[in-house]
Order: sequence, then structure tokens, then C-alpha cells
Amino acid sequence: MPASDHHPEIIYEGIPASPGIAIAPVHVIARGFSAPEVYQIDEAAVSGEQNRFQEAVELTKRQLVELQSRLEDLSGENESGIFEAHAMMLEDKAVVDRVRKAIASRQQNAEYAFYAVMQNFLEAMRRIPDPYLRERTADIEDVAQRVLRNFSPDSDARHQGPDDRHILVAYDLAPSDTASMNRRHVLGFATEQGSVNSHTAILARAFGVPAVVGLECAVIDVMALTPAILDGYTGKLILHPSPETLERYRRLDDAKARVRSSLDAKRGAATETVDGRQITVSANIEIVEELPLVKRSGAKGIGLYRTEFLLLNSEEMPDEAAQTDIYAKVAREMAPHPVIIRTLDAGGDKLPVEPLTEPEPNPFLGWRGIRVSLARPAMFREQIRAVLRASAQGKVAVMFPMISGLSEVWRCKEMVRRCMDELDKEGVPFDKDLPVGVMIEVPAAALCADLLAPEVDFFSIGTNDLIQYTVAADRVNPHVAELYRPTHPAVIRLIKRTIDAATDNGIWTGICGEMAGDIRLTPLLIGLGVEELSVGPQQVPLVGQAIRSLSYAQCAAMSDEALRHSRSQGVLDLSMELARKHYGELLD
Repeated sequence: MPASDHHPEIIYEGIPASPGIAIAPVHVIARGFSAPEVYQIDEAAVSGEQNRFQEAVELTKRQLVELQSRLEDLSGENESGIFEAHAMMLEDKAVVDRVRKAIASRQQNAEYAFYAVMQNFLEAMRRIPDPYLRERTADIEDVAQRVLRNFSPDSDARHQGPDDRHILVAYDLAPSDTASMNRRHVLGFATEQGSVNSHTAILARAFGVPAVVGLECAVIDVMALTPAILDGYTGKLILHPSPETLERYRRLDDAKARVRSSLDAKRGAATETVDGRQITVSANIEIVEELPLVKRSGAKGIGLYRTEFLLLNSEEMPDEAAQTDIYAKVAREMAPHPVIIRTLDAGGDKLPVEPLTEPEPNPFLGWRGIRVSLARPAMFREQIRAVLRASAQGKVAVMFPMISGLSEVWRCKEMVRRCMDELDKEGVPFDKDLPVGVMIEVPAAALCADLLAPEVDFFSIGTNDLIQYTVAADRVNPHVAELYRPTHPAVIRLIKRTIDAATDNGIWTGICGEMAGDIRLTPLLIGLGVEELSVGPQQVPLVGQAIRSLSYAQCAAMSDEALRHSRSQGVLDLSMELARKHYGELLD
């Protein structure tokens, strides 16, 4: 990507959410309506593109007049006035002039110039405190989408569009957007909203996609096709990078690639400390398409299969047969290593299991996780039966999310027993010793871990939720992001309490939250006694090398000191000291 000779370098500062470097043109998507194809035009084509814009506007006006007339016939004049107001927007000379100027100044196709002007206008309106004006954005979006549909296609042209490799800039991205993006074309993304702990950021790290969040006004200010560098290490988006900046980042990318190459050579090596403590490193997955990446990573199984991503293309979970096929494929491909299938964990900042009649006032404290499954027993039964049927194809375990007390565990186990009885009577094979585990994500579960441990075969600590519920800070809210501290003394005490309860009852404890993949904290987690770390496939080699570099005895002594510490930063400093001493090159 050549640097521009005509524009000064511009640097946007955000929050690094997923490490890596992307060098590519920018593609911008706004809220509310779809982005059209974008391509450059030469100066001679400007007039023609301005005419195309005018034709699309005139066609839209005629359509709105027709709609207005039809609505008047059906329901009277009051309601038809909506379309009259829509048509008036297209008469706004300021908007029309701005689009014509944008076509000339940007030298981009008419539909994208129109889209960019409208996107900026809409974003400005969304930021106005007046609720009435903010509500009018829906009307403007509707008109804008109509105009975009009315541009005549140019069937002979072949243009560079968003299907080519690019850096995506958006106001925000949902987890489903991140999971379904074409990762061959989207080299990285930057958003105005979000936090480093959002599910979207977690997915970016799992997929190895560089990401930056918290870039204020990026959607308004950034122009599509601008050459750019996204720095996921320091949280920068650099527009019109100079030749010197480009060269510096290419050297940095090469250096990081050399580190990755050295780690690749050790894939599959035993992950045990220098004094012989074995720590299993597993992978987290969302979709079966990640399996080749998991196998290449050297992971010793799947410690978390997030089945809520089966909702990506539907508002309903697949039926029992379809789920069985999916889970069985994962079990077969990962054999002889284990696969831990988490039952549906919908709600909060994750995919919804079904549309709600009205928004929840606090979705993180509402209808999510195991609460949804227990409230939908038919759906829950289908999923448990599918897991059991897949267990005949490999080493499978089931895990229940968002457990807050013993009664939920009993109800889940009763469903497992019922499904086992049904399959037994039907002559369907399954693992009669299917391991059953629970996620420790709610402080209540950690505090009564000694009561839960005798009922299950393993614990998996979901640190993302455990942290946010312990410190009462929404992990996707940038206003309280600084309160979300993995090394908060309360958090590490709850982790230690959970691990000790498991050890006392002869079961193992893993961690599948983001702390598991943060190699700054690997010494702390090992010292606290964790036996398994489940991380994004891209992080498996890094975490494995960190483990191989450490002494369990040193980590245990350090964690004892950390448990006595009164400050989050002090705990982090203790863990970082050991990390830097033993694998500093992995941290830089």
C-alpha cells in the first residue's frame, strides 16, 4: 500500500484490544443502513457520477409520492404525511450540494459519496442530547437506504470494493459481526465503542485479528479507501502513513513474525513447568471452521466450545440431529483429546436466544446463561441429548454456564440423567460416564465452591464475568473499564478459593476466560494452582512457551505473596516480575 504524498500523517489513539498489525486501505461502515461498494473515479467521471446521484434522488422522490398517494387512499392524510416529510428531505439543497461536492472532492463513486455524507449527518444527530431529534434518525436512514437502492448498477465496471483486503472502521461491532466477517479480507478493525474486555474484542484475539477500540469520531472523520496502518499493540490507527512509518511497522511486523515462527517450532511440546508441574493448554472455539487452526496450534483439546454461536445464522438453535452432527464432528477431529461443550450461554453482550418483547433493564443480571436453558426445557433437552450422542464419537464433557447455586446444578444433572435414560431405552450409544462441569463466573458460585465441587467433575473459571460481577463494572462499558481489574485482590481470592475447594474434593480446575491467555498473569495463575488454561487458538503457542519457562515453586511463592497484597497493581507487578525474568521476549 503506497503512502500518500499529498496528505499529512494522522494518528488516532484508541485502546489496544487485539495485538497485531494491519496495513491496508480503510473501509467505513455506519450504523443503521448498509454500506455500498466504494471505488475511486477519475476527474472526468465526476460529472457523470453527480448525474447518477441526481437520477437516484429523482427516482426516490417519485416512489415516495406514489407511496404517499397509496397510503392516503388506504388510511387518510395524517399517516401519508410521513412520506411527504421524507420527500422534503430530498429537497434539502444543503444535502444535495454536499453530496455533489463530496463526489468531486473525494473522487469516489456517487453512491458511496452520498452514503458518507448521510452517515456523517446521522452520526452528528445521534450525538445530540435532544431525544426527539435522535429519534428522527430512523426516518433519515429509511430515505437514505431508498436512494442507495435506486442507483443504477454499472455492470461493465470492475472496482475495488470492501471485498478486497481492508481495515474495517465502525461505530461498534456485535460479536456476530466479528465471528462472521471474512477474515481473508478484513485484516483488522477499529471501533468507536467497545472495550478490551467486550466479547467482540475477545473474538478478535481468538481469531488473531488486530483490533483497536475507543476511537472517538472515527466513523465521521475517516474517509473510505484512505491508506492506513492499524496497530493493535499500542491502539493506534494511522492514516496516510509516511514512508518512514510504513517501513518501521513492516520491520516490527517482521520481528513479531520471527517470534511466532520460533513458537511454531515448539507446537505440540509438553506444557509443563521446569520443575515438572503439568498444565494442560486447551483452545476456546466458537465455530467448527476453527478446528484446523486448533489442531495446528498444538492445543491438547478444546476447553470451551461456545455453542451460542450456533445462533449466528438463526434465531433458534439447530435441532437435535443437526447439533449432534456438529458436536460429533468436533469430537472426532479432536480425538483423543477432550472437548468440553458449554451449553447455550446467551444474553448479556452475547448472542440472544430469542427476541424479547421488551429490552431487559440490566441484561447482565437478567435472562442469560443456564437461566435460559432451564426456562426452555425442550431446547435444553435437545442440546443435552445431542452432546450425549456425540460423546460416542470421542472424548466429550458438558459444562453449564452462569451457575449461581446448588439447585441449578441439581436441575442440570437431572436433565442429563433423564436424557441418558431416554437414549438408553432407544438403544443409542453414549458415554455413560460423561464428565459434567460448571463454570464459576458468579461470586456466589465461587463462595460456595465447596458445596458445588462434590456434585461435579471439574470447574472452569470464566474470569471475564467473574471479574465484572465481583467489581460491579460492566466489562463492555468504556466509562468503567478502568475498574475492570483481573488482579483485583477480591478476584484472585475468589479464584484461589475455587481451586482449593476443587482440590479438596479431588476435581480439577481450569480457566477459560481472558486471564488464561494473558501471559503477564500466567505466573500468578500457575501459582494459584490452576491445572488447565483454555485460550484462543492463536494464543496456545505463546501460553505454552510461558508455562515451559516457569518454575511452579517460584510461582506458588509469588502467588502466596500476591494473596496478601492490597492493591491490583501490586499483584500485577509481582506476576510481571516473574514473567519478564523468564520470558521477557514474549512480552515486548
